[in-house]
Amino acid sequence: MCLAPSSVDDTQVLMQTPPSPVSPVGILLVNLGTPDSPSVSDVRRYLREFLSDPRVLTMAPLSRWLLLNLIILPFRPGKTAQAYSKIWREAGSPLLIHSRALAEALGTHLGEGFRVELAMRYQQPDIASALKRLQAAGVRRVLVFPQFPQYAEAATGSAVARVQEEAIRLGSPFKLITHGDFYADPGFIEAQADTMRPLLADRNWEHVLFSYHGLPESQLRPIPGCLSDENCCDEPGAPGRRCYRAQCFATTRELSRALHLQEGGYSSSFQSRLTRDPWIKPYTDFVLPELYAGGKRSLLVVCPAFTADNLETLEEVGIRLRQQWEELGGEHFALAPCVNDSPGFVEAVSAWVASHLGN
Repeated sequence: MCLAPSSVDDTQVLMQTPPSPVSPVGILLVNLGTPDSPSVSDVRRYLREFLSDPRVLTMAPLSRWLLLNLIILPFRPGKTAQAYSKIWREAGSPLLIHSRALAEALGTHLGEGFRVELAMRYQQPDIASALKRLQAAGVRRVLVFPQFPQYAEAATGSAVARVQEEAIRLGSPFKLITHGDFYADPGFIEAQADTMRPLLADRNWEHVLFSYHGLPESQLRPIPGCLSDENCCDEPGAPGRRCYRAQCFATTRELSRALHLQEGGYSSSFQSRLTRDPWIKPYTDFVLPELYAGGKRSLLVVCPAFTADNLETLEEVGIRLRQQWEELGGEHFALAPCVNDSPGFVEAVSAWVASHLGN
């Protein structure tokens, strides 16, 4: 049977047919987490979820349960709740406030075609709900950005694993692309340096201390060559090694170069010890008496293991470390902000998005 020729040519058909909708690209920013409030009950719930993670407390399950339920949870929530109450704002936790501001600024900067969601590894907003919102928006490709410059299984590793687990529960509707460590990325380094420049211009600081979140030594020793000698962390090593301590030192080197700091006028240390087991050294609170004994009286501290100001920066360093320095006799102390939602960091994350989409 012969078909009569169409009275409408192919060009008209193409012009009249609406284009297939392009699914937006999902951006998932993941930070560590925060309690819902500074109440003891909310802090206890947060600590229970956080410290139940086997990537955080790396020990036998029974030992972890005993430590958590017999030692930590009966006593620590009250003390930690008091610490949170000192930095809590009307809008909530500083970590959540800054993280939300980053997500909003990034969404505005990227514009149409992107859907930005924020999630916390522990507590709210949770990863599962964020992925469901991306799925409902028609997203098929998700760029995952763990907000941890240096790699640690207890942070980046745990966050990425949870994203993967929750995506599988949804039926694996996404192509997941994870952005890696950015401890020496020029965009991050410049954004962090920008937070320090006004303080450096304000005073001739005798010492700049780069204070990073600590980790138990036991979490690094399985890495080949890690903690084998005093020079083992001079270089970060191959990507497969991902030595957290070496990456922290690399961040310090890059920031000191960007800021033209004089050799001997800066150093690195590690804070936030939790257990009595050996943690990576030097300890921040041990370094302060050494600096004072060496004649230093003015101290600028920055915490470039965090991208958003939080309990460990604002309370541990901004309040307690400042008090320690003043009690030693130190005359001047300042804490530089994290990159938070600064224009430089928004630009850096946007550049990472573009680099992934170009591959």
